[in-house]
Amino acid sequence: MRELGVPFWLAGGYGAPDVLQQALDAGAAGVQVGTPFAYCEESGLREDYKQSLLEQVVRGEARVFTDPVASPSGFPFKVVQLGGTISDESVYLDRPRICDLGYLREAYRTPDGEIDFRCSSEPVSIYVSKGGTEEKAVGRKCICNALVATAGAPQARAKGRIVEAGIVTSGDDLTGIGRFMRPGSTSYTAADVIRVLLNKPDASSRTDGQANGGPVISETSRA
Repeated sequence: MRELGVPFWLAGGYGAPDVLQQALDAGAAGVQVGTPFAYCEESGLREDYKQSLLEQVVRGEARVFTDPVASPSGFPFKVVQLGGTISDESVYLDRPRICDLGYLREAYRTPDGEIDFRCSSEPVSIYVSKGGTEEKAVGRKCICNALVATAGAPQARAKGRIVEAGIVTSGDDLTGIGRFMRPGSTSYTAADVIRVLLNKPDASSRTDGQANGGPVISETSRA
């Protein structure tokens, strides 16, 4: 990338001042930071999930599990273990298998030569009737509905008696985000993240980076 002479950013575990500096020393224009911003006050993560996880972080109990089968797409998902979400086995098993959003469906060719779609998290009998296998359906979760619920807009069915539970996906850096919290606090802001990354003395300092020729930090969210 340096030889091409174009700006580039590095991502994946760069949410700390020392690794930010390493990226800059390597010639990067800046870094992309996801996990720290996902749990800040301004993020769109459902508030009860966020606060519960921040309290777990403070207690040293937060845990991220790379689930190889959760997503119907087959892509390994880093799932935060949190009661009340579908990372909880009892919550997952209580949920009827429904696929009504279909964002992660896969295309397949029917015996008639038509193109149709299937999802390994839909009802097993329906999935098998479309050429899927029971083995591939084991443990698959409706990531579509769960992520929408995590953003605070769960689907409700049966006149509100059944409400979709969420799922929180996160980088491994979740366990270390306590560094952005002030003593005695269980929350922090986006400005706190930038302040720590740029070694600013307090949140009232300029944090845009570009104003004094500093690095650019790209904000992303995994929730």
